[in-house]
Amino acid sequence: MDGGSDTSGITLRPIDFTALSGWRDDDHRAALAAFRRGAEVLATHPPKRRSSGVNVAALADAMARAASLPAEVSQEDARRFFERAFTPALVEAEAFFTGFYEPTAEGSRIPTATFGVPLYGMPDDLVEIEPGSVDGLDPTFRFAKKTSDGLAEYPDRGAIMAGALDGRGLELVYLRDPVDAFFIQVQGAARIRLVDGSQMRITYAAKTGHPYTSIGKAMLEMGALKPGGVTMQTIRAWLAAHPEAVADMLAKNRSYVFFREAPVTDETSGPIAAAKVPLTAGRSLAVDRLVHTFHAPVFIDTVLPDGAAYRRLMVAQDTGSAIVGPARGDIFFGSGGAAGEIAGAMQARGRFILLLPRGGQP
Repeated sequence: MDGGSDTSGITLRPIDFTALSGWRDDDHRAALAAFRRGAEVLATHPPKRRSSGVNVAALADAMARAASLPAEVSQEDARRFFERAFTPALVEAEAFFTGFYEPTAEGSRIPTATFGVPLYGMPDDLVEIEPGSVDGLDPTFRFAKKTSDGLAEYPDRGAIMAGALDGRGLELVYLRDPVDAFFIQVQGAARIRLVDGSQMRITYAAKTGHPYTSIGKAMLEMGALKPGGVTMQTIRAWLAAHPEAVADMLAKNRSYVFFREAPVTDETSGPIAAAKVPLTAGRSLAVDRLVHTFHAPVFIDTVLPDGAAYRRLMVAQDTGSAIVGPARGDIFFGSGGAAGEIAGAMQARGRFILLLPRGGQP
């Protein structure tokens, strides 16, 4: 390719690995380990074609070759694998990066005086639909309520918080704080330390279908927060200072997430994400699934909240309703409070470089 290549709305400009600041300084072994996780699910969950132009057959071939490498490879061999299997292409749009993490919280499987805020499993009358396929429903809805008369809009966050699902036995776990429950829904997963000393992991199962609304943006519009000062930390601080407004503010985000329980098989790994692989801290990237192909390697060039450069090879392994656009990325920073401090403040511009499998470029 000699110039920019437009692939269904995403413009790619081929560049060389030598043009990637920080490329040779990265830990390519860690990136390879994250990439190889995709190879483990390749047979049952093959990558799908997306408009970024990634050739899925060539990507699958690269994943299979990665799986055939020795269990332990050198840093140089890992770097050479990516350089031989892929060619970089800059997405010609200003990139924007945020962060997400796996929260931890205390909870109980039964309601108590301390733990009374439920997180729910998926209701049996919630069905996934093709957006725009149901007359009378918002054309963006991917879920609806199955009724005797057909499909209808599912109760939203405000209705559920008010008790719309009470008495149906859908509660997976109870937390102490509705704000914690809200942010667990925003992140889509959590580890819960139970009162009996054990722990459980919950991961995304479905949602009501309503579009995601940022309560940070709502706070900004009402003057509660200042421009440039909207982070998870400032949102939490405002809610803590205004307990009487918590329910109304949370209800502004009508989207409500349902969970399923998953085992904690590896303490070092994150939850299993949309690409059907466990997330890797600092190596898994959530992308717009309507633009990009899961398992595709992406080199990002941005800065952390403390101003430190953050240049590394990541793998597209998750998505999110707020992650929209060809150069939009959400970085998984890991589990727990320390990861949450970084993820909650992460908002930075940068460059988004897609690695295209050689032999399968658009």
